[in-house]
Amino acid sequence: MFGLLRRQSPHRDTAERLYTAIAAQSRQPVFFADLQIPDTVDGRFDVLALHAWMVIDRIRPEADGEAVAQALFDAMFAHLDFAVREMGAQDLGVGRRIKVMAEGLHGRALSFRTAIADPDPAVLHRALRRNVFGKAEVGDDSVVRLAGYVRNSVAALAALEQDGLNGGVLPWPSV
Repeated sequence: MFGLLRRQSPHRDTAERLYTAIAAQSRQPVFFADLQIPDTVDGRFDVLALHAWMVIDRIRPEADGEAVAQALFDAMFAHLDFAVREMGAQDLGVGRRIKVMAEGLHGRALSFRTAIADPDPAVLHRALRRNVFGKAEVGDDSVVRLAGYVRNSVAALAALEQDGLNGGVLPWPSV
């Protein structure tokens, strides 16, 4: 009943559409089969965080961008909260896990944002190796290929009009 009294974000529908598009893209088998990102809970979160960062950074400069970005963050973590509970986490542990995931998203976003702005491609390669591939032993070709995908994705998102963003139709390039 008290949930009914809480004010809903006017950007909730947009955030849900964006999250759905981000989640669908981050689940593409190519990331795990071809690029050798670990197909684990952590690896899947890392790919989700990578895509969420790209979209959040694209949204922020728009009118109401900060509010939409916050609504997207809220939608994402509501879904993650549900997923963690579905995996059998006890209620007392869910909040702690979600907090760690939120901090992880923030740290990854800062790392990726800094790396993509650096003209040296090796900076983005290191950020991706550390924050997406983790401890997995992967060849440089996977890292370089993911970096190219990230740069192409950021460019495609930058070219997207606000109506496309609001509709949740995101132009993800091929990996």
